[in-house]
Amino acid sequence: MLIKLENITKDYIDEELVTPALRGVSFEIKKGAFVAVMGASGSGKSTLMHIIGFLDKPTAGRYFFEDEDTSQFKDEKLAQIRNQKVGFVFQTYNLLARTSVLENILLPTIYGTRAGVDRDSKKTRKHALDLLEKVNLSHRMNHRPNQLSGGEQQRVAIIRALINEPSLILADEPTGNLDSKSGQEVMEVLQDLNEEGHTILMVTHEKYVAECARRILEFKDGRVVADSKVIHQHLAKDGLMK
Repeated sequence: MLIKLENITKDYIDEELVTPALRGVSFEIKKGAFVAVMGASGSGKSTLMHIIGFLDKPTAGRYFFEDEDTSQFKDEKLAQIRNQKVGFVFQTYNLLARTSVLENILLPTIYGTRAGVDRDSKKTRKHALDLLEKVNLSHRMNHRPNQLSGGEQQRVAIIRALINEPSLILADEPTGNLDSKSGQEVMEVLQDLNEEGHTILMVTHEKYVAECARRILEFKDGRVVADSKVIHQHLAKDGLMK
């Protein structure tokens, strides 16, 4: 099992005001899964992603990652796992504006020491170029982000998330800033990666995007109110229909 949450709660405390963000969340995610998380603003989606991605800690409950209890991890190990085991894809791309596409992709390897990953090695550079080829962007490797469309920037962000060969890809509203055509291209990439065995957890507020996944978790007021398998997975290559 890649992820197992047991009765996770998260409270934000401001002076004497306690605001619960997650209320007893429990579920499991197997390796190779493609799970979409849906819910209204304030339902707990972002808090969940921050905890699963080791950007925040739960107030109570247990979080197991690759069968290890993460509550036992020291900050150094948490940082190492965050860099080497989790790839992040954000709605706003988060690419460095003055840095080339290839350098943006190689950025996580500066902090990573995972076996076989070396930013300056020919092997790692070739891996980055192979990934760019996979998303049809090898001709853009020396461009800067502002010379790319939104869809191209998001595909670069996905490749950056893959460079350290993580166990999990976390995608937070990956199509949120894109038009339908660019969103379709991004979802095609994510579906292809899942077919290759990558585990993906994606937050989206769009039902038709969520149905590109294989399973949908619906959140409301910090709780999971529905956990369903997608019976007829929507294939992005057929177009994203609203």
